[in-house]
Amino acid sequence: LALLLCLQPDVTPGQCWPFQGSQGHVVIKLPARIWPAAVTLQHIYKGGWPSGTVSSAPRDFTVSGVQKEGEEETLLGSFTYDVEKEAIQTFPLKVEEARVGKGQAEGGF
Repeated sequence: LALLLCLQPDVTPGQCWPFQGSQGHVVIKLPARIWPAAVTLQHIYKGGWPSGTVSSAPRDFTVSGVQKEGEEETLLGSFTYDVEKEAIQTFPLKVEEARVGKGQAEGGF
């Protein structure tokens, strides 16, 4: 259920993916291996929130990938979502660096 809330297109106030505390964690298992190039994060913009603040917006986050379940995660990037910028922000991943660093010609996450 949490994944459905996390990946929904509705970003109206109150229709977000809530979690307790200051940290959350999402695992997305895909049916096939991929080499993602970027991740996009969207949160309601400041002017769209009744109070004019977006204190609940995500700030610092990391993206990791694994090639096989049970293997060590490979860090694909650490990012900061800036609430002063656009509501939709895209962050490039370090997939090629991770791919070369592991000496892999094929594979994916």
